Amino acid sequence: MSEPGPSTIAHTRPVTPPPPSSMHDASLQLTPERVRQVELNRLRGPIHSAKARQREKEASTVASSVRNANSKRPLSVVPAVSGSPTAPSKKAGSDKLQRDARLGKYFDYDLSKMVNSKGGFLVEDDKELDDRSKAKERERERQRAVQNVDPPIYLDASRNPKCHECGSMDIDQMYRKVFRCLVCNKCKNEKVEKYSLLTKTECKEDYLLTDSELKDEELLPHMLKANPHKSTFANMMLYCRYQVEEFAWKKWGSPEALDAEWEKRTAEKKKKKNRKFEQGLQELRKRTREGVWQRRKDAEHKHEFSETTTNEDGVGVQVCYECGFTIEVEEF
Repeated sequence: MSEPGPSTIAHTRPVTPPPPSSMHDASLQLTPERVRQVELNRLRGPIHSAKARQREKEASTVASSVRNANSKRPLSVVPAVSGSPTAPSKKAGSDKLQRDARLGKYFDYDLSKMVNSKGGFLVEDDKELDDRSKAKERERERQRAVQNVDPPIYLDASRNPKCHECGSMDIDQMYRKVFRCLVCNKCKNEKVEKYSLLTKTECKEDYLLTDSELKDEELLPHMLKANPHKSTFANMMLYCRYQVEEFAWKKWGSPEALDAEWEKRTAEKKKKKNRKFEQGLQELRKRTREGVWQRRKDAEHKHEFSETTTNEDGVGVQVCYECGFTIEVEEF
C-alpha cells in the first residue's frame, strides 16, 4: 500500500468546528414572556421620547428663571421656540403696526424728503426744485455771456479806441462794453481809487443811493457777476467807482454835503436804536415791578374769621382760623 502524499494530508487535517446549530436556534427562540416585554417596550418608545422632550423644555425654563447671587437671570441663548418676547422672530418685519381705522383718511408723507420751497407749499420730491434752480442758473449764465462778447479789432490803428489815461490800445473790453469807459488794464490796476468796482450794498450804505437809482442802467451801468456765496443766488451788481461818485456828487451837491447827510443819518439811526433800547428797558422794569407787587399781594395774609361768639364780658368776638387774630363784633 502506498503512503499518502503531502496534499492528501493537508486535505484531511481537522479544522475548528463551527458553533453548534442547537445553541444558535436556542438563542433565537424567545419565551412568551420575553415576546410580550419586547412588544410593550416598542409601544412605549414614542411616549418616553415625548416625555423626555417635555422634561428638557421644563428644565430650560426653570433654569432661565432661577436668579443667581446678583439677583440676575443667567445669560443663555433664547431658543427660537420660546414664547419669550425677546425670542427671535421667524419673519422679521412681517407684523407691521396696524393703523387705527377711526383716524379716517390721511396722506402719508416722508418728512425726510420734504423741501421748503418758500412758496407756501411742501415739495415732496426735490426734482421740480432742481429744475427751477437749473433754469435760473442757465439764465444767469446767458446774461453774463452777453457781457463777455468782445468787440472786433481793426487793422487800422486809428480806428481802434485808445485809453483816456495813457493812450494805449490795450483796452479792457469789459469796461468798454459795460461801463462805456475806455481804460487799459494797466491804468485800471494802478488807479484803484477811480476804476475799482463797488457792490450794490456799498453804494447804498456809503453813497446813500436808492434801489431804483442803482437799477437804472442809463444812470449807473453795472456789471453782473456770479455770487461768490452760492451759485443759485442772484448775480452780484458791480458799479464803477468814479461813475458812482459823479452821480452821488450830482445828487447831494458836493462831497461835504454827502458826508453831512451820512453823519445825520448815522446819528438818527443811533438815536432810534437807543430809544428802542430804553423802551425795552422800561417795559422790563415795569414787568419786574408788577411781578414784585403781585408776589407781595399774594403773600399778604387774609383773615378768615369764625362765627360770632360771646366772651365772658358778654361781648361778641370773632377769631381768625389761621393766625388767631380776634376782633370784637357788635350785633344789632
